[in-house]
Amino acid sequence: MNVDAFWELIEQSARETGTKDARLTWLHEKLTGQPAEEILDFASWMQEARLKADTYMVWGAARTLQLVGSLDSVWYFHMWLVGLGRQTFERVTSDPDALADVPEVQRYLHLKRHRIPRTDEDWPEFEELDYVAMKVWRQVTGLDWDALVDALQMRGYVLDSLPNPTDEEWNLDDEEAARRLPRCTGYIRELYGRA
Repeated sequence: MNVDAFWELIEQSARETGTKDARLTWLHEKLTGQPAEEILDFASWMQEARLKADTYMVWGAARTLQLVGSLDSVWYFHMWLVGLGRQTFERVTSDPDALADVPEVQRYLHLKRHRIPRTDEDWPEFEELDYVAMKVWRQVTGLDWDALVDALQMRGYVLDSLPNPTDEEWNLDDEEAARRLPRCTGYIRELYGRA
């Protein structure tokens, strides 16, 4: 499975289903029919995406827009960003300030700002997307999670349990975020009527 096939699966799961749970089921069914090497490829591309999203700039943009809180929520946000598809993912990881322009982000923030009840579908987290390959791997190979981790490590991946950004570290406070992420900062200030 190449990177294009990976992203096609992610995007097709969104086109052909209506909920996060349905997407997980769809992906599970599609991957179950694949050989173990393809499942490992899928897991590898997921790791590549995670590495690309795991930056202080993406974290800062998500924090500025009040999309994340705990370290775990940053992890789950990365998977949600993957779930939005390749074009959005690439745009935001290349220019994290563009997160303010993502329609799904704007919709979520509108609901939050106006205290409109939000469902799991609205929430900018998709933790379970990270577990699809593991579950299929277990079903197809009969091997456990450790065997998949070992196979990924053989490909050079180190699986972290929490975000581990590799770009320039900076203080994610409001003043620094305003300088580095002017669109995100401006959007959230306008939304809440703050100058």
